[in-house]
Amino acid sequence: MPMIDGAIQDYALTLDKFLDHAAKWRPSTQVVTARADGSTARIGYAGLRERAKRVTSVLNDLGVKTGDRVATLAWNTQAHMECWYAVMGLGAVCHTLNPRLTSEQLAWMLGQSEASILIVSSDLQSLAASITEQAPGVTKVLVIDLSEGDVLDTARLPSVQALEEVIPSEYTDIPWGDFPETTPCGLCFTSGTTGAPKGVTYTHRGNYLHTMRQLQADVSGITSHDVVLPVVPMFHASAWGLPFSAPATGAKLVLPGRHSDGESLAHLIADEGVTIAVGVPTIWTGLLEYIEATDLELPSLKRIMVGGAPMHPALMKRIEDRGICVQTTWGMTELSPLGTAAPPEDERSPETAGRPAVGLDLMLTDHNGKPLAEQRGREGHLWVRGSSVVARYFGQTKDATKDGWFETGDLAVLSEEGQVFITGRSKDLIKSGGEWINPTEIETLISRMSEVALAAVVGRPHPKWGERPVLLVEIREGYTLSDESLLAGLKGHVPNWWIPDEVIRIGAMPLAGTGKIDKLSLRELCATTA
Repeated sequence: MPMIDGAIQDYALTLDKFLDHAAKWRPSTQVVTARADGSTARIGYAGLRERAKRVTSVLNDLGVKTGDRVATLAWNTQAHMECWYAVMGLGAVCHTLNPRLTSEQLAWMLGQSEASILIVSSDLQSLAASITEQAPGVTKVLVIDLSEGDVLDTARLPSVQALEEVIPSEYTDIPWGDFPETTPCGLCFTSGTTGAPKGVTYTHRGNYLHTMRQLQADVSGITSHDVVLPVVPMFHASAWGLPFSAPATGAKLVLPGRHSDGESLAHLIADEGVTIAVGVPTIWTGLLEYIEATDLELPSLKRIMVGGAPMHPALMKRIEDRGICVQTTWGMTELSPLGTAAPPEDERSPETAGRPAVGLDLMLTDHNGKPLAEQRGREGHLWVRGSSVVARYFGQTKDATKDGWFETGDLAVLSEEGQVFITGRSKDLIKSGGEWINPTEIETLISRMSEVALAAVVGRPHPKWGERPVLLVEIREGYTLSDESLLAGLKGHVPNWWIPDEVIRIGAMPLAGTGKIDKLSLRELCATTA
């Protein structure tokens, strides 16, 4: 009798399954949105899925089909999340736009993606109008999150309608996930803090596997008992994947809307019992300063996940002294975006980025891309590969990889125990007198001073040495520190010729739209002060 091979079902890894799962098994678990007036809106996962299906019907009636791009210009809200699942479930691509960029930059991105439909938060209509005037390909604008008294900008926005008014009470249920798992689902442009933005196209399979990696206990470890606050914006790298991870586990999701100041976040965390909050370090500076000034306690908050930039060691200590674990991570848009994370229970220093979870591999090379013979204990250029790593940038024919590896542009050291330490950006290195200066090492030392809020080092052209380092620093409010004291902290820790030639004090450090220090702006500032 012939042997018959067994088989496994072909169950496509598409993102709609996360919301389907939450709606079926955690139907009443809430998604909470903070409104501009201080109130909150809330809905269960089952209700959110139902509304998202109705938005899919609207998009289908507008002719959106698999592979089309639909752009969003919106904050972290329930309505934005409904649109995400509506677009992706249909097989279209959600192109998220960062409202902190200029209209010229956003119009250029829209021209690249060729999106004809733009979904926009009501309070961003003016920006949307400036964008669409420069992006004639946009022929339809749908407005979400209208507050009482808001009106549509019918004079400037093409074919504008309030999405809520066109959501049908009766509709044809368009099936979700009726396409291959390799179908594109999202488009996000890199932040452009050190160069021109590039588009990264995410796929359902890539983001599904990214979600599975993020949910591992040594990474986010989110469970159905958690209350998750993604302060990181949905318009940047899919809010680090949290709008997928939370429904995948049935965790309560708290969306902060537009306001991410310390006071707004503190009260939202306290009122909603947030257990895990996620965002860039600058966010937590404002939160901590508010709760210290008001003596507000946040007993529910167990963990803060940070990424996007190194956290100030003094800030990390102030947070952890309150019994809140700070979990450091590293990633980038091209990785969907999670790369490494420090497990919550590990002993760690502020400098470590943790370890990669299964599904992502790392390699160090020399400046020519040749793998280092010894991968541990030596600084090298960091390369990655994995199921959620970019293979080719949007609109480009040339591969973004070499032999299957993607060059991150970061410099790193791998410890003997496998911890990753990001030591700088290769583009940020300063070449002085033919030798390299790593600004990250200087920034780390300066940032350890309790008086310092933010610090950055950039190179400025020099007639003799080629480049020389300049220190730009933002001092914490109420503190003083002389230039001599700032630079004295470097002596004995870095070579003397690394010590910056000048200290420039800044009232507010310029930040890119993702919360990272904008070194392009700082280089321009240094050029004008030379």
